[in-house]
Formats: sequence, structure tokens, C-alpha cells
Amino acid sequence: MFKLIVPIILIAVAVGLFVTFTNPLYREVVLLREGAKSYDEALDNSKALENERDKLTQKYNTIDPGNLAKLEKLLPENVDNIRLILEIEKIALPYGMGLKEVKYDTLEKEAGAAQPTAVTGGAAPVEPTNRNYGTWTLEFSTSGTYGNFLSFVRDLERNLRVVDISSVAFSSNISPAGPFSEIYQYRFKIKTYWLKN
Repeated sequence: MFKLIVPIILIAVAVGLFVTFTNPLYREVVLLREGAKSYDEALDNSKALENERDKLTQKYNTIDPGNLAKLEKLLPENVDNIRLILEIEKIALPYGMGLKEVKYDTLEKEAGAAQPTAVTGGAAPVEPTNRNYGTWTLEFSTSGTYGNFLSFVRDLERNLRVVDISSVAFSSNISPAGPFSEIYQYRFKIKTYWLKN
């Protein structure tokens, strides 16, 4: 009988040790292995991203600086409203069409979102979007002959900065008493784009 009790006691002690010590330790080892596996995957992903970043940096460094400047002008990383107004003024001046009554939105960035805070002269609001680029509306008036107007619009189209003409309003200075004038008033509303960071 004693020979029968000793194996039962040993089996009970082994089961007790397994339940109390071995099984929790085994579970902890399994969890640690899973954690190590996920860290290894994250490390592999990080290395792949670093390799991709290095490849892109190499490609970026091979781009001609002049072309980079053109890309920055084509689609800048911020609104850069003053530079745009100066560029349009530079395009218009050879035709004697100086800009007047310039209206645009003043932007304030809060929590990563561009929102209009103050409007100068009733300009159209900036459109809030979830796109990777933002839009900015500019209004101005100018005057000149119809031929100069066509030349100005053509040069505006050829300018490197992306600009869409939303609307153009025409008016003339015809007075019943005075002679017919070939000078017209033009009211432009344009939209330009910029990359969001």
C-alpha cells in the first residue's frame, strides 16, 4: 500500500508544481516570445522605412536645384500670398495693368487646420477640406485694353505657379457725354493651391 501512496503523492506534487509554477512561467515565456516577435517585426518595418527614406533622399539629392525651385514655385508648402500678389503684379505691369483693390483671406492655423480669421474686403472664405492641399482665393481689379487683357491672361496661364481663374467681370467707362474709351475695368477672382504639411 505504501508503494501505491508514494507515486500518487509524487504525481499530486508534480501536478501542483505544474499548476503553481511551471504553467504560469510557461505562459509568461509565451507572452514574452510574442512580444519579442512583434518587436522584431516593428524593427524590420523600421529598417525597411529607413531604407526607403534613404532611397528617396538619394533621389531627392539628384534633382537639379533649379528644378526644385520650380517645383516649390509650382506648388508651395504654404500660401505665400504676398509673393503671389507680387508675381501677378509683375505679370500685369508690362501691360500697364497695375493691381487695385486686392482682397484675400488672412489665415490662422490652429490645431493643424487652416481657418479664416479675418476677411479683408469681403473676399471668399478658404475652403476647409481633408485633401493634401489647400486652396486660397484672391480677388483684384485692374484696367487696360482688351488686347492687354488677353496678353495678361495668357501670361498668367504660362506662369509657373498654379492659378485657376474662377471669374472675370468686365465693365467699361462709357459716359454719355464723353468719347468711347477702349480702357475696360476687369475684376478677377483667382484660386491658387498649396501643399499641406
